[in-house]
Amino acid sequence: MSESPAFDFPQDLRDAQIALHETRAAYEKYATTLPWSAEPMPGWESDKQLHSNYQSGKPDSPGYSEEQAAEVAEFQARLLELSMTVSTHPYWSTLDGDVVAARMALKHAHEPAAK
Repeated sequence: MSESPAFDFPQDLRDAQIALHETRAAYEKYATTLPWSAEPMPGWESDKQLHSNYQSGKPDSPGYSEEQAAEVAEFQARLLELSMTVSTHPYWSTLDGDVVAARMALKHAHEPAAK
């Protein structure tokens, strides 16, 4: 397996990418505590699946509270801001080579180097 090229990412870009990872993880964790629908919706049950006892369904959803909706909007705004910071950073215009490889490397730049 060939080694990917090393990139000298500026610290502010690295910090923005780490913040993006952390914010996405926090949002996904928060989302698991939310009702399945943002708006109040009745629950449902499907028919039993063929050759299985599995029957999918959802309970009634009360929808998001005002506080939950505000928290989701905050997360989404922060994720958009961080995504734009990372994707429009001036560093990308300094590269002559494969920008896609550099962007992929940035996503893993925070991980410890493999030995």
